[in-house]
Amino acid sequence: MERRTFLIGTGVVALSAGLSRGAFAQSKPEKSKVALGVGGKPLLYYLPLTIAERKGFFKDEGLEVEINDFGGGAKSLQALIGGSVDIVTGAYEHTIRMQAKGQDIRAITELGRFPAIVIAAKKDKAGQIKSAADFKGLKIGVTAPGSSTALTAQYAMVKAGLKPTDAAFIGVGSGASAVAAMQKGEIDVISHLDPVISKLESDGDISILIDTRTEAGTRALFGGSNPAATLYTKKDFIDANPVTTQRLVNALMKSLKWLQTAKPEDVAATVPPEYHLGDRPLYLKAVQNSLESYSRDGIVPPDGMKSVMDMLKQLDPELKDAKVDLSATFDGRFVKQAAS
Repeated sequence: MERRTFLIGTGVVALSAGLSRGAFAQSKPEKSKVALGVGGKPLLYYLPLTIAERKGFFKDEGLEVEINDFGGGAKSLQALIGGSVDIVTGAYEHTIRMQAKGQDIRAITELGRFPAIVIAAKKDKAGQIKSAADFKGLKIGVTAPGSSTALTAQYAMVKAGLKPTDAAFIGVGSGASAVAAMQKGEIDVISHLDPVISKLESDGDISILIDTRTEAGTRALFGGSNPAATLYTKKDFIDANPVTTQRLVNALMKSLKWLQTAKPEDVAATVPPEYHLGDRPLYLKAVQNSLESYSRDGIVPPDGMKSVMDMLKQLDPELKDAKVDLSATFDGRFVKQAAS
């Protein structure tokens, strides 16, 4: 117990004193086996996680990371709150929601600077569904109700003058099941991510209405930056495991750096073949479409925090008058240490 306390203390001191990464790296991680939750790992939204796993970046940091893939981001969050995972790769907005409820959940690395979510109508209904203003009474497919794909569609509806409850949101999963739901006519609109979107687009099944894979598309919907996937966890975990936390951040920062120069072919060769959805050329296109969306520096910017907060205030009555200290939603110490 005394040794553990000493390690925690030296880790915190090293971070606060700004010691070199090499000096801090000499401390052993307090928890070498870590359970991580993710909601739809094959999605390009979470590509930095898969890269860290497949390139051995976690192992290089002395960590054994058990990845638990859930049906959507909301379920990953539930697993963290329930204690079945230690840490999550999930949407930044979850940290704001939890802070508003008195749960100290903090992002420690930004993985996606744009949501990379695309909202599209079934192709044969494109004449009737021209914008989010036409979504009333429709069935909208999302990864899982309550996840960022659902929130983005709801935000588009509110901006168009509708209520967020004016459409039915149906969880269609994160891979082939999502493609099948649209192709079978089980949904009218889909709010989803690549490679699902690129597959549907290539097959001529959808007509794209909103595209946040790029900065221009993100600003068109949100009016500015809108942070997406992050690595987040409980403050209690950070406090008890500063060295482990640093090692996790180091691994994902290596992924972000790798992605800055990677070609789509490099990505396709690294991820499991089943992620290609049976069409490698299509997957290459999907990666190309998404590369702009990944974070360049791992930092959640203040204007991005405010953008997400403003969105949540419009969508969730419980958050309309909530007072949230946005600076508490992101702990940037570890990213800065990884970059030093």
